[in-house]
Amino acid sequence: MIISRLGGVRISELADVRAERPEAVAEAAAGRTRRDAPPGASGKLMIIAADHPARGALAVGGDPVAMADRGELLDRLCVALERPGVDGVLGTPDILEDLMLLGVLDGRLAIGSMNRGGLAGTAFEIDDRFTAYDADAIAASRLDGGKMLLRIDDADPATARTLESCARAVSGLARHRLMALVEPFVSHPVDGRVRNLLTPEAMIRAVSVASGLGVTSAYTWLKVPVVPEMERVMAATTLPALLLGGDVAGDSREVLDGWRRAMRMRGVRGLVAGRSLLYPPGGDVRAAVDAAVEVL
Repeated sequence: MIISRLGGVRISELADVRAERPEAVAEAAAGRTRRDAPPGASGKLMIIAADHPARGALAVGGDPVAMADRGELLDRLCVALERPGVDGVLGTPDILEDLMLLGVLDGRLAIGSMNRGGLAGTAFEIDDRFTAYDADAIAASRLDGGKMLLRIDDADPATARTLESCARAVSGLARHRLMALVEPFVSHPVDGRVRNLLTPEAMIRAVSVASGLGVTSAYTWLKVPVVPEMERVMAATTLPALLLGGDVAGDSREVLDGWRRAMRMRGVRGLVAGRSLLYPPGGDVRAAVDAAVEVL
């Protein structure tokens, strides 16, 4: 069911507004009420991630096109953002602008996803070029930060370009005093697809590299998965970190317990979760979000 929005347009009206009055996007961004304090000032953060479609990653569980219906995705995002304890959303320009037009981002954090060029399943997947927001656009849109994916493949020269681009983005966001959220992995191809190594040693290396990007790390945060020996991973940096939710295919209780244990560690400041909350087993978005918020 597509819900209507108070203070904004309806989901069913978005295409008409975009066609007939494109300036409404800038107006909505300019009129959005922002939080006064920096992201980390309010304690543990709960961020809903919705930047998957721009990478062509539409699958959830066994459904390869679960996230393909944009109206349904926006509906689920609106439900999630209305739940107590949810601080904001991470998305590409198309999704964040839809949410602004719907009027649901007032008082919420809005983090722009920046490099979406490494399309899922392609031969150039490790070449994570910046094809969405840049630092200046994030500042101009009055967003609260930018997120970038950094996959390190020792055998792929494209990694060097991604490292350089991420360093520029970290520096650019810092000049605007905005959060730079870096999601680092050590990656390699398996059967023609890029896979992330989720060993403690691999994540320690990835975190160490990501922590040194840019001309300053003052505004850098990390987005990290929960892996074995998580204490060792968090000991590798003094930067604040948000836990990565990912696509929960197994027992959700086991996943929640893993988040709960990691949340007690030094430097862990919250959770970023998308598909596991927006498309949970059984379809109850409210219950899934509330369970994640309880972990905080």
